[in-house]
Amino acid sequence: MKTLAQKILDAHTISGTCKTGEQIEIKMDQTLTQDATGTMAYMQLEAMGVDQVKTELSVSYVDHNTLQSGYMNADDHAYLQSVAAKHGIYFSKAGNGICHQLHLERFAKPGKTLIGSDSHTPTGGAMAMIAIGAGGLDVAKAMAGIPYRITYPKIIEVRLTGTLQHGVSSKDIILELLRRESVKGGVGKIYEYTGEGLKNLSVYQRATITNMGAELGATTSIFPSDENTRLFLAQQQREEDYQPLSADPGAVYDGLIEIDLSSLKPAAACPNSPDNIESIANLAGKKVDQVAIGSCTNSGYEDLMKVAAILKDKKVAPHTSLVISPGSRQVMRKLIKNGAFATFVDAGARILECTCGPCIGMGQSPKSEGVSLRTFNRNFYGRSGTLSAEVYLVSPETAAASAIAGYITDPTEIVYEDAFEKEESFVDDSMIYAPHPDPEQVEIVMGPNIKPLPINDALPNAFKKRVVIKLEDNITTDHIAPAGAKVLPYRSNIEKLSTFVFENNKKD
Repeated sequence: MKTLAQKILDAHTISGTCKTGEQIEIKMDQTLTQDATGTMAYMQLEAMGVDQVKTELSVSYVDHNTLQSGYMNADDHAYLQSVAAKHGIYFSKAGNGICHQLHLERFAKPGKTLIGSDSHTPTGGAMAMIAIGAGGLDVAKAMAGIPYRITYPKIIEVRLTGTLQHGVSSKDIILELLRRESVKGGVGKIYEYTGEGLKNLSVYQRATITNMGAELGATTSIFPSDENTRLFLAQQQREEDYQPLSADPGAVYDGLIEIDLSSLKPAAACPNSPDNIESIANLAGKKVDQVAIGSCTNSGYEDLMKVAAILKDKKVAPHTSLVISPGSRQVMRKLIKNGAFATFVDAGARILECTCGPCIGMGQSPKSEGVSLRTFNRNFYGRSGTLSAEVYLVSPETAAASAIAGYITDPTEIVYEDAFEKEESFVDDSMIYAPHPDPEQVEIVMGPNIKPLPINDALPNAFKKRVVIKLEDNITTDHIAPAGAKVLPYRSNIEKLSTFVFENNKKD
C-alpha cells in the first residue's frame, strides 16, 4: 500500500532504493524557469552542449524582472526568448502571468514530476504532481536528461476535516500548518493532504497551500487528483490530461497532522517570518498603510472574485494604498469581462501587471516604518524594499477588508457575498511561443550585462580561509542576495551580483 507521493516518486526513480533516508535519482518530466534565475540556468544548459532539451516539456516564463528601468532586464528577456526557440523550450512573454499560476493552468498534469528554478515550484502539487524547487543548475541538468538526486523524504499525512467558515481562507490553512511546524519543520518531508475536507477545496485553494508549503522547508506538498481536479482541467479546456490519483487505502505515513477546517480563524504571519503566526482577532485595529493583493500564492480567479465582493461599492481608506496584481492574463481578462476589474478601480485600487511585482521587491515598497498587509508567501526582512517596514502575510479576504477599514480587520465580522459568478472557460495561449521548427535558424541574443559563466577549478580537499562574517539563525534568501529592482537585473552577471551579498544583513 503506497501513499500518493510514493506512487509518483517510485514510478520515476531511475536509481537508488525507494526507502526513507536513502539517496534516489528521479526522472523529471517537466521543467520551468523564471527570468531572474532562468538566464543563468540556460547559460549552464548551453555550456553542457545540449542541442534540444530531453524533457517532455520545458517552459521559460518572464514574470520577475519586468520593471525595465534599464536595458538589463530587456536584454535578459531577449536572450531567454532566443534560447527557448533554439533549444526546444516554450516561452511565456512578459505580461502573460506568473510562472506557477500559468503552469498550473496550462501545463501541469497529475502524476508527473516537475522541477523549477524557483522555490515555489511546489505549487504544482495542487495538480497531484511531485513538483520541486531547485537551483538553476539542477534544472539545467534535468533539461539535459540528467536525473535529479534527492534523499527519499518522509511522507506526512495532513488530514483535513470540516469546512472553511465565512471569511476563512485556504491561506489560513497553510498559516496554521506553519504555526505548528515552523519554517524548518518540513525539511526532508513531503506533506500529503487527505481527508473529507478536500472535497470543498478547489485547485486554486489547494495551490495556495502547496505554494506556501515551500515556507515549511518541505521537499514539496501534494493533493490527490479528484473530481475538483477534473473540473479545473475541463475549465482549462484540457480535460484529456485528467487522471484520478490518490493514496492506496491503508497507506502508511511517517506522521499525521489533523486540521479541522471548521475551527480555523483568519490569521497572519507577522514580521519577519512566515511562521510568526498570530490571529487576526488579536491584531485587529492596527493601522495599515499599504495592502498588496497578488503573487503566485493568492492571485487566482477565486481569490480576486472574493476581493471584488468585499470591495463592491466601497472605497479604500484615505491613508491606505491598495495594489492588485492578477496572477495571469487569462484571469485578468475574465475580471475585465465580468466587471470585477471595474470594482477594483472604483474602490481606488491601483492595478499592476500580471507579474510577481512587489512580492519580489519590484516596486511598491512601503513607506518608512509602514505597515503592509500582503497576500504573498514571504515577509523576510528587507524583502519589501523598506528595511523598517512591518510586513504581514494574510488572506485576500483579510487584505480587502483591511484596505477598506484602514486597520487590520477580521473578515469573518463583515458581510459580503461568498458565492460569485462561476468562472468562464476561456483560454488564450497567444503569448506562449512554441520552439522554432528550425533551430539552426535561431541566433542567440546576448546583451552586454550577460556575463559568461566563471570557470572554476575543483576544490581542494582542505583549505584555510579567514572567516569574514558570522550570521545569526534563520538567514533567508533575501539576507544572502537581496530581492528588488536594484539587484535582480544582475542575476545574469555573477561578478556584479556578488557585490550585493549580505547587503541587508542587520548590523549590531
